[in-house]
Amino acid sequence: MDFTPLTEDQLRQYIDAESSYSAMEQARRAASEVRGSMFWRQDRGHTYLVRSNTAARQTRLGLQTPETEAMQARFTERKHQLEGRLATLKESVARHERLNRALRVGRCPTILVAILQRFEQYGLSPHLLTVGTHALYAFEAAAGVRIAPQALATQDVDVLFDTRKRVTFFSRLEEADISFIDVLRKADKTFEVRADQLQTAVNAQGFEVDVIRRDARGEDPHPLRMSHKEEDLWAVQVSSGSRMLGAERFSQVVVASNGAMARMNTVSPAAFVKLKRALSSSRTRDPLKKPKDALQATIVQRLIDEFLIGEHATL
Repeated sequence: MDFTPLTEDQLRQYIDAESSYSAMEQARRAASEVRGSMFWRQDRGHTYLVRSNTAARQTRLGLQTPETEAMQARFTERKHQLEGRLATLKESVARHERLNRALRVGRCPTILVAILQRFEQYGLSPHLLTVGTHALYAFEAAAGVRIAPQALATQDVDVLFDTRKRVTFFSRLEEADISFIDVLRKADKTFEVRADQLQTAVNAQGFEVDVIRRDARGEDPHPLRMSHKEEDLWAVQVSSGSRMLGAERFSQVVVASNGAMARMNTVSPAAFVKLKRALSSSRTRDPLKKPKDALQATIVQRLIDEFLIGEHATL
């Protein structure tokens, strides 16, 4: 069998858990709009309303007037409401994670889910795609099935960096004064940059994260270090990078074997099939990897045909 369906209890639990997680994501985005604070400041005999963000940057919004007093009141009320809603949804997600674990809903590698959570925490998710074999966890979650183990086994994940969005990406890391390898270490403190492969980070269990990019073009920097820090990964060029960046996107909540959840962004199932079929017939592809490429393409095509996954993929 190429795949087996989840049980009714597992499927019901996943649907409820995904809904709760998606609601938490929306609440988090809304709460981010009211991060920081508003307060009054005296200056040269006048009182001003000041907005401070999480990076300690402050902006004067105007003199104290009924209008600015109302502005501060609205801000404070909205901040309280949104933060309260987010806290409630976080508790709901935590309950669903316990149920996920009890019902064995997920089997995505725990370390990968932890990494995806850190990407989201630092605002890096829009700039990174999980590509290659690990994308299958997103596809099987969307279809409510378990893909055959022989199509999945791998100890390394490819993360495609979108160099077109590099300015915002680097700004987020610099604002947090953190490197990309540091982000990975937030998921697992044992991650280190491989001295012989600077695009690769490996942890104490041998799990590897490879950072790839499209071939340099236009104003793309090359070589490309992943942050302003000296010790960090360097993204490596791959010939299929541009094709993957130009493909339709697919986003799905995945569940780890311990019940934890995260959103995985990848290429659409249809794009995955096309890429894997091309690899399986490529003269330059490692012959040992071609059979798995062909198998993965066949399985995902079946998921598309039987479960219509990828119908809402976006560019």
